[in-house]
Amino acid sequence: MTDAIPAAAPTRAARRSNPGTDLALIATFAALIAVSALLPAISVGSAVPITLQTFAVMLAGAVLGARRGFLAVLLYLAVGAIGLPVFSGGSAGLAPFAGPTAGYLVAFPLAALATGFFVERLPRSRVVASIPLIMLSGLAASFLFIHPLGILGLSWRADLTLSQAFITDLAFWPGDVIKNLLMAIVATTVHRTFPTLLPARARRDRTAATA
Repeated sequence: MTDAIPAAAPTRAARRSNPGTDLALIATFAALIAVSALLPAISVGSAVPITLQTFAVMLAGAVLGARRGFLAVLLYLAVGAIGLPVFSGGSAGLAPFAGPTAGYLVAFPLAALATGFFVERLPRSRVVASIPLIMLSGLAASFLFIHPLGILGLSWRADLTLSQAFITDLAFWPGDVIKNLLMAIVATTVHRTFPTLLPARARRDRTAATA
């Protein structure tokens, strides 16, 4: 019993987060997503161009974890919705949420949440050493949320059938693989430099506390 007390104390301390630091990280990644959206897009002949937004969205989840990554993307969307030109092509306001990109925008926070969820559950040794596992986490989140909701948005707002929207979305798949590879490389580098940045899993903490 006495051995468990010293182990529990640092675990509880490790679980505490600094609200100021969290807010700064969330704001920083929201700004990163905005910058990625404003970089020149690549037109693929459809209503939705290829941008680096998904790279930054997945990176937010992989680096900050599920909760803070989700909040960073929500902050980005909120800033754009109130009128700052941070969406692709410098657009702003509520119009993008009613256009062909609506499904992708709605999917972004969910994709960041899922990426963070998967990465948080990797063994810590794998987080700092395994680019493929972090890449697969991003791809899984993308194919769970971004592509399905993007296809639904294209079908709804671009006057396409679901099959036409699916074919349109296929143009984004090769770029998605490349962006998630780059995301995994950057995330792995960040975690090697700042190994305590990613939140610890509560279940693992409880196990350590009772060991």
